[in-house]
Amino acid sequence: MHAAIAALRAANIIGYVTLAAVVFHGWRSRRDRISAWAALAFGSLGLLELLTLIPDHAGNLPERAVGRVEICLLVLFPYVLFRFATAFRPTRRRAENTLLALTAAVLVWTAALPSLPHSDESWSTGFRAYVAVFLLQWTALSALTATRLALAGRAEPTVARWRMHMLAFASAAITAALFLVAVSGAPTSRPALAAQALALVGLVSFFLGLSPPSVVRIWWRRPEQAHLQRALASLLTFASSQEEVAARVLGPAAAIVGARAIAVRNEEGVVVGSWNVADEARATIGGSVRGAAPDADVVDLEVPGGSIAVWTSPYAPFFGLEELDLLRTLGALTGLALDRVRLFEAEHQARLELERANELKASFVALAAHELRTPMTTIHGFVTTLHHLGDRLDGERQSQLRAGLIQQTQRMALLIEQLLDLSRLDAEAIAIEPEPLRVRDQVSKIVASSTPGMPGIEVDVADDVVAELDRNALDRIVSNLVTNALRYGAPPVVVHAEQTDRHFRLTVEDHGRGVPAEFVPNLFERFSRSDDSRSFASGTGLGLAIARSYAHAHGGELLYEQADPHGARFQLVLPTGGR
Repeated sequence: MHAAIAALRAANIIGYVTLAAVVFHGWRSRRDRISAWAALAFGSLGLLELLTLIPDHAGNLPERAVGRVEICLLVLFPYVLFRFATAFRPTRRRAENTLLALTAAVLVWTAALPSLPHSDESWSTGFRAYVAVFLLQWTALSALTATRLALAGRAEPTVARWRMHMLAFASAAITAALFLVAVSGAPTSRPALAAQALALVGLVSFFLGLSPPSVVRIWWRRPEQAHLQRALASLLTFASSQEEVAARVLGPAAAIVGARAIAVRNEEGVVVGSWNVADEARATIGGSVRGAAPDADVVDLEVPGGSIAVWTSPYAPFFGLEELDLLRTLGALTGLALDRVRLFEAEHQARLELERANELKASFVALAAHELRTPMTTIHGFVTTLHHLGDRLDGERQSQLRAGLIQQTQRMALLIEQLLDLSRLDAEAIAIEPEPLRVRDQVSKIVASSTPGMPGIEVDVADDVVAELDRNALDRIVSNLVTNALRYGAPPVVVHAEQTDRHFRLTVEDHGRGVPAEFVPNLFERFSRSDDSRSFASGTGLGLAIARSYAHAHGGELLYEQADPHGARFQLVLPTGGR
């Protein structure tokens, strides 16, 4: 039995010193508060084991002083281990202060002991009382530490859960070993052997909790590994949207690290998927990941093509560091999948825009040819008639033909000018150069030149309104809006303008029938005219398209709304000062 105790004792000394070195190395790598408490706890335990190698002879004061230091280290260990457990999530301040006071009292009592009984000496009543308080302090702290780690570990992923349970079990095992030492009496008794065996079991459990071997981690990680494999397999299949990619990985990603909530953001910072995040909190994720779960610690992982916000427990970074690395791997693949979808969406959008551009081009050419053919056919007919029959026609008939020629050439010239306007706008070849303009004077000139001699137009602009606008753009927009109001609406036509904040607003309102509701979505399309308008007015269907294009070129917008009680109201909104 003596040999067995000696062998176990040697194994414990070597093991606990090695454990102290491993934990100290971990602290040097992390340099955080949690690792510092762990290094302090197990460093004191390793130092205690080394000090036990110094013999304890009766009457040798230095050796007896070393024995007192050993007891002080033993008193400190459960308290420092408790502080390690509470470093993840603080406990109540009153309870913490009570345990600190109890530990300090035992330390003071240890220093005040008149003497320490040798192994073959009987214990005095005072020393027995001291041992009872010592065991009370140790048991209370160890029980709190073990309970805290065990309960918190239940909500963690497999590896972290096993590690925390191992630490809880080790704390209980070493407490039981201490009790056996206290009641063993002789150092070679069966309780002493059991105490050394329990200390060894605690040592192994501490190693499994603080630095488990890779093979053990792999064995523990099997459930999360299965989740990861399923997530990786899902990323290899095609997804049509970024939301679909996010939906495939949210569950497995949360399971890997035991996340309370998780959100995936794309490269623009837009949330494309979330799990267990309330709708009201999801809106805040774009700017800050905090807010979805205030009581959880947030780990924000940057990955190619986006980022992953994980609301997890404070234990995860210490006990689940490798799981976070797995999540980063999954996040990197998720980022690649998001990039692939983004490129697909961009290519799909580009293809749709190209198809639409080709369609618009074909439609534009066909409609332009049709619109040009009408006046050209008329002109050709009039010219042919005048050429072959001019000398046979009376003066009135010749005047009618010449007036028709002028009307049709003006119509064709206007159409060609509008087509050139659109081509320059599409090519962004029109420069916008804002300058201070007295708006009433400028609008009055535009109205007079675009509708010469036509009544029923009112310019409602204050004399003191001055805005920085591009003269040519304002001319094109206002002239098209006023012409459109007279052609399709009814007088009076009111032009109102004002300068508000940093924007210039101009409205053109008529009192006609307005625009049919079903035609409003196509109102600004090129060559678009409602069936109703075709029946009573001529036109090319380009005026509003040109006006809106000039508004966009100026960095503004042209909007339509129904006038009250009837009619059409177009509102131009331009930033004063250009784009």
